[in-house]
Amino acid sequence: MADFARFLPLSQRPRVDESSVTSDRRAQVAEVVDQVAAVAARTDAPGTRIARFIDEAGLRPSDPAPAPTPAGLHAFAAELRDGGRQPIRSLARTVRAALAFGRESDTTVELSELVSGSVALYAATSAPHDRRAVIAHHTLRASDAEWAFGHGPVLTAPAVAILEFLLGLSDDPPKPAPAAS
Repeated sequence: MADFARFLPLSQRPRVDESSVTSDRRAQVAEVVDQVAAVAARTDAPGTRIARFIDEAGLRPSDPAPAPTPAGLHAFAAELRDGGRQPIRSLARTVRAALAFGRESDTTVELSELVSGSVALYAATSAPHDRRAVIAHHTLRASDAEWAFGHGPVLTAPAVAILEFLLGLSDDPPKPAPAAS
């Protein structure tokens, strides 16, 4: 196959297993909730902060609501895994709430590359106009993860910094990548 053919739509690219591709983000939402629970346990976060995380994430717990403890968050994450479908919008809200939780705890919530890349791509199309204008006609590249998207000159930053900017938690946009020497 010619090298250029793999970039054409409906080309003869090599077949790969795509059975795991889905728009259901419940596993990733539960993963983020588990990460917040880990941060809450390490930092001895008060129950009010944990309850605020659940509220800001827009997650609808069942009755009874989970205990505002790290163990309660882990149980809630298990409930989310077995629950109904979660769209990317729900994942983005959960990530935003998790990053805010981490900032309040003076720590960083660990996010997988799949989660950070998915949310960054979603946020790049749904962020307020002024934030979308900053990244328009650029490629966004995470300096600490294996994802990039867009066209044009490269703007780079750590994945969390890109997410914080796009989700409105920070006013520091990604910077132009250093020129190659």
